[in-house]
Amino acid sequence: MEHLTKTSFKEKVFNFEENKDWKFIGGKPCIIDFYADWCAPCKMVAPVLEELATDYDGKIDIYKVNTEQEQELASMFGIRSIPSILFVPQDEAPQMSAGALPKESFVQAIKEVLKVQ
Repeated sequence: MEHLTKTSFKEKVFNFEENKDWKFIGGKPCIIDFYADWCAPCKMVAPVLEELATDYDGKIDIYKVNTEQEQELASMFGIRSIPSILFVPQDEAPQMSAGALPKESFVQAIKEVLKVQ
């Protein structure tokens, strides 16, 4: 799992300074966890994401964005509550989910939204 800054987000996910319309530039689908260190539900999601990173190694990327440190990214995606999870498929529009999801919900979204088995 990798923590993204504004710079690495533009290199690995979407360069919002060059493109107005969404254009995912990553090599494989990804999940982006918008979180804060003080957030209890975020801490509940973290080990689930660690498991998924192992389960889907090589099939999806999992990123984390600290909303306290990367306020521009958080505001760009309209993050109002955390954790907020962005599911980014390869060739379709991303989908946002708010709140701490159980592992089963992540697995379902990986299959249905990211199209990864």
